[in-house]
Parts: sequence; C-alpha cells; structure tokens
Amino acid sequence: MAPRDATLRYADRVADIEPFRVVEVLERATALASAGRDIVHMAAGEPDFATAGPIVEAGRAALARGETHYSQAAGIPPLREALSRHYADTYGLDVPPSRIMVTPGASGALLLIAALLINPGDGMLMTDPGYPCNRHFMRLVEGRGQLVPVGASSNYQLTGALVEQHWRDNTVGAMVASPANPTGTALNRDELADLSRAVRGRGGHLLVDEIYHGLGYEASTPSVLEVDPDAFVINSFSKYFGMTGWRLGWLVAPEAAVAEMEKMAQNLFISMSTMAQYAALAGFEPGTRDILEERREIFRQRRDFLLPAIQDIGFQVPCKPQGAFYIYADASRFTADSQAFCLRLLEEHGVALTPGLDFGHHRAGEHLRFSYTTGLPRLELAVERLAKVLA
Repeated sequence: MAPRDATLRYADRVADIEPFRVVEVLERATALASAGRDIVHMAAGEPDFATAGPIVEAGRAALARGETHYSQAAGIPPLREALSRHYADTYGLDVPPSRIMVTPGASGALLLIAALLINPGDGMLMTDPGYPCNRHFMRLVEGRGQLVPVGASSNYQLTGALVEQHWRDNTVGAMVASPANPTGTALNRDELADLSRAVRGRGGHLLVDEIYHGLGYEASTPSVLEVDPDAFVINSFSKYFGMTGWRLGWLVAPEAAVAEMEKMAQNLFISMSTMAQYAALAGFEPGTRDILEERREIFRQRRDFLLPAIQDIGFQVPCKPQGAFYIYADASRFTADSQAFCLRLLEEHGVALTPGLDFGHHRAGEHLRFSYTTGLPRLELAVERLAKVLA
C-alpha cells in the first residue's frame, strides 16, 4: 500500500494532543525483555493482579447465557442499581440509579462530561502535574485544559484559593483527582468543600476523578458528593476492581444532565460491553470484596517499603501518597531531563519508570513517577539497582 500523501490536511487539534512519553519507555522495556534482559517494570498504571476470579466467572457465565447483545446506552439496570447501593454502603449517600451512567471506561465518562460542559474556547482548570489525557479530552471538544502549577504546599492539589487566582473569563469549571495520578495525594472533606465553594461561587462546574477510590491507605477517602451533590464524578472498574482490560467505568451527574449525556452515549458508543457489565456485578459480592481488600493491603505494603527506600537513595517525596499506586518523586538531585534519565535507567540498569514530562510542564523534567504495581521482591531488586548507581 502506498504511503498517504504528506500534503493531506488533518484537524488542527491532532497536533495539540501529545503522545504518552512513557510509551517509548514501555516499548523499549518490552524489546529489552524479549532480548533476555531482566527488566523491573515500574511504569505501568494498572494493577499487576489478574481480574479477581469471581468477576471472571461472572463474565464467563454471561457469555454462556448469551449476554452478547447491545445493552441500554446508560448501562444495564442491575449494575446501575448495584452502584447506587455502593454509594449508600461506602459513603452513606443516596445516589439514585437514574443519576448513574455506565461508560466504556472512565475515558467514556470524561468524554461525555466534556462534550456536555465545554463550548469551543472554554477552559477547565486542572493541576500540573496531572493525568495528561484530561486536558487532551478538553482539546478534543475544542476547549482547553488550563493548567495550574501545584506542588507540596497544596499537596499537589487545587485549592479554593488557587481556583480564585487562576480563574479566567473563559473558565467553566475545575477538575481534580482524589487520589491523584501521578502523585497519589487525596483531598479531605474540608478541602473538597473549599474547592466546591470556590467553583460554585464562580458559577462553574466541579469534576472529580475518583478512579482510585478503594485504594486508600490512611483515612477513608471522601467522595465529593458528600459536600457537593451536583458535582460530576468519574470512576472506573479498572483500578480497585482490577478490570483494566474490560474497559468499564461510570459517572454520576446531576439528574437533569443524564438525559443529555445518554443521548450522546447513544450516538458515540451505542452501549458498553454487555458481558463486562454482568461480570462487574460480581465485584460487589462479599467474597470478591475480600479479595480486593487483600490486594489493597498488598499495595499499601509495597508503598510502605518503596517510599522510604527511594528517599534513602536521594529522591525527594515531600507529600506522602495517600492512595492509588504511585509515588511522584523529585529527581532534581540527579537530572533535569526526566525522559533521558528514565531511558538511561532502563538501558543501563533495567528499571522502567515514567518521566514527569508525561504529566504536564511544571518542573516536569525534574520528576519521575514510580508505580508499585509489581511484587515486593521486584521492588527490592529495583531499589538495589538504583542504589548502586545513584546513592
């Protein structure tokens, strides 16, 4: 097949959407491993555990009984009802099923919310560093992610004061994640309330990514819905429930917004994976939750080993991660070019990490993200290798 004509024109937005730089690290790590190198993988943003057995069995059962057709665009009623009970049991909240939509991953949830809220030229406040896809979704609908530099003084999170300081004429809201990728920091109830007051005071919308709920290691992580019932919530079965490849998420929205988003879902997605939805129902069963809680404890143990270990080597971590499975480390003692540094650590020492350049611009060249999504013996090996060259 002949190559495409280089003079063909593509949409301008495509050039503004950056690739994941970690892909270069991951591709090289795969190549090195295929060549026989022993690589410690600490760059992935997904649990290393296979999906829990009861969920897999529920998926098989759904296939066996023919649950292979389109579902409702907002998701099967039993799953929306199970999620409603989850909010009651976990947070003491009355979130009716009618306010919940099941989506193709958290990405589908963000796409629907962005399409609902953003007109061309509108902006959404976001943290820098932060998950990069969020700003790219805004660009996809002709809006902009308005990045706010954050650091240890605000626990790498937006605050009401920062919202007031950085709000612009075209800003329509603010988006945060709690716990956050890449920092693992979380917002407490008072901080969420402060943020909500600032955003609502400007007539804006508050979006909260709660994808890592369930993977908290200190006090329980509150939902924004406890302080702002009209906030938009994005969540997923990928992280705590360990269903990354099943591509299933959900959102909670004000009642009046759901019909508009359901209309868009009908056009954009038609439906989610039906068998995945029936499989996810098993995630709320007591036996499955026991498995997931055991895994959460394993992640906590990994964090509690890795955090002091890399600090002893010379990485600075001013804010202890409270959830997720990441440590965002200041590597300025060693580098000002995190991409080149990560590639060198991979090539010369067999340790795969994520460069800070993937998460924004604010001091990004001086930071790395460590993922503790591999077993404790492998983490110990990585620390040993890094200590030999860096300590």
